[in-house]
Amino acid sequence: MPLMPDEIDRYARHLVLRDVGGPGQLKLKASRVLVIGAGGLGTPLIQYLAASGLGTIGIVDDDVVSLDNLQRQVIHGTPDVGRTKVESAAGAVARLNPHVTVEPHHLRLTAENARDLIRRYDLVADGSDNFETRYAVSDACFLERKPLVTAALGQFDGSLTTIRAHETGPHGKPNPTYRCLFPSPPPPGAIPTCAEAGVLGALAGVMGSLMAMEVIREIVGFGESLVGRLLMVDARSMRFDTIRYGWDENNPLNGSGVTPPSS
Repeated sequence: MPLMPDEIDRYARHLVLRDVGGPGQLKLKASRVLVIGAGGLGTPLIQYLAASGLGTIGIVDDDVVSLDNLQRQVIHGTPDVGRTKVESAAGAVARLNPHVTVEPHHLRLTAENARDLIRRYDLVADGSDNFETRYAVSDACFLERKPLVTAALGQFDGSLTTIRAHETGPHGKPNPTYRCLFPSPPPPGAIPTCAEAGVLGALAGVMGSLMAMEVIREIVGFGESLVGRLLMVDARSMRFDTIRYGWDENNPLNGSGVTPPSS
């Protein structure tokens, strides 16, 4: 589907970028991305994906907007307190870019429903705040052969990576899974919740924006992917570091001796 005249005006700064241009903008328009969580990471991510001209954004969240969300969850406003987050986010997208379709899913993603949700989309962006959901999402993405952009927030730090574990890397080995990076969750209570420890609000905006940039790069196809690389951000010292990680032959998804899932 070609760009409408007002879309050409709207996306003019993308269209003049050599690495995006008309073909890249059309890829964005044709894409369907599922965002897990309309909170600290998800809300700036949703805003920039909508502004970029993404065709369809699915949003999964079972929570409602509360006053203590507004310090970092910038897609929501004071009048939205008490509304479901997916309803509030959908309204904000409609105001920002009417060309974007929003598919709200007011539910909690679990291992039982993850595959059914994820198979409807081209790419998944996980901004959830707990390991149980992250494992459910990453496992389902592997089984449904979908790329995954996943990020996490701490008090003054964040991390971001891309998982394409259903594909083989240039070295001939499988790409690493999320379980290669984090083989098992931390013990219960080892990592305090956001409510217990706090989080720097602007850091959520930085990490959510970086997620959006990585999603756009994966769709359009420019630059070096974060597959096999973990970007770490330290807001106290304003340091950005990247570490490499690889395939673990003992991981339970695509490790040695594991039978690949049927297509």
